[in-house]
Amino acid sequence: MENTGTILLTLGAILFLGFATDELGRRTRLPRVTLLLVFGLIIGPSAANILPEISYQWLPLITEVALLMVGFLLGEKLSTAKLNTNGRYVLAVSVGESLGTAIAVSVGLFLVGLPLGIAVVLGAIAAASAPAATLDVIDELRIRNKFVDTLEGVVAVDDAWGLLLFSFALVVVGLTVGNGEQNHIFLSGLWEVGGSLILGVLIGVPMAYLTGRIRSGSPTLIEALALVFICGGLAELLEVSFLLTAIVMGMMVANLAKHHDRPFHAIEGIERPFLILFFILAGASVNLASLWDIGLIGLVYILCRLIGMFVGCYLGGAAVHAPDNIKHWMGLALTPQAGVAMGMALIAAERFPEYKELILSIVIGTTVVFELLGPLASRWAIVRASRE
Repeated sequence: MENTGTILLTLGAILFLGFATDELGRRTRLPRVTLLLVFGLIIGPSAANILPEISYQWLPLITEVALLMVGFLLGEKLSTAKLNTNGRYVLAVSVGESLGTAIAVSVGLFLVGLPLGIAVVLGAIAAASAPAATLDVIDELRIRNKFVDTLEGVVAVDDAWGLLLFSFALVVVGLTVGNGEQNHIFLSGLWEVGGSLILGVLIGVPMAYLTGRIRSGSPTLIEALALVFICGGLAELLEVSFLLTAIVMGMMVANLAKHHDRPFHAIEGIERPFLILFFILAGASVNLASLWDIGLIGLVYILCRLIGMFVGCYLGGAAVHAPDNIKHWMGLALTPQAGVAMGMALIAAERFPEYKELILSIVIGTTVVFELLGPLASRWAIVRASRE
């Protein structure tokens, strides 16, 4: 009973803290994401350390639930109507951003002395973004225009490119360090992306035709939640990306469910509590000591990632004659980086244990920077782009 009381008290306090960030955000114009992460940092082990130990056991489940909902809602942004308007911008900018970031970080780290293979794998990790943080900033600002529509599309497909780049990068590392598992690594990466696409279609198509035929309200919410959870469970069991699977599922519903769009509104109505828990617990999990471990290599990673994103987005946008605000500000809007990059780093560290400490120290340290400051940059970029 004592554990139950502690859990309920902690959940209530965290949710109330998240509720208070809305008012504080309006008064300070700081993104809610940054405030929640900072609050989590304050109550976590790096500062006051007042969260009960059991709280950290919730993080993997809460992370997956929150990102499943974010992925499903991002899938709606890839409807045919929106892609007909912004599709070429989304494709060109996302490819330009992913390749530009990966190349810039790889070259920069190689020039400061890292082995080529490690530089390449870290470059691929740098291409990942943070869909949850970016989507929350967009939701908070309540700005709707071509720039925001394109940004939503880019973060929706960005992780697919990132996973593909990462699988190829692992092959390069396998070749340079003499690891004999490169074929297995390559096939595993292809399965993670291809399997996600297939599973998302297999769940999304029947969901599009079956949901929303009773009435709005609780039935639609139950249907949507059930299928989102089934999506996440099957993705984990099949060892594919649950985020990419949820995006594809949402895309199928958005394009095929002509009779309604209620599942998206139902999920929007309940995602906020999960995101609050996700961001605060993620902030509590941050280890500030990791910032001191990154040194020159970490600074090069940060600088090259920013340069690669700016240049890649600009060149991608220029190739399809995108509006100036997309070319100028999209790179900054994509600055946040969080869970997906950490997942890639853990996989790389497991596959190549001799470089484990190097990979994890760089990615963890730089993720702290992008996690805390990225939403601020994203908010500023969206506001500035909306004024052009």
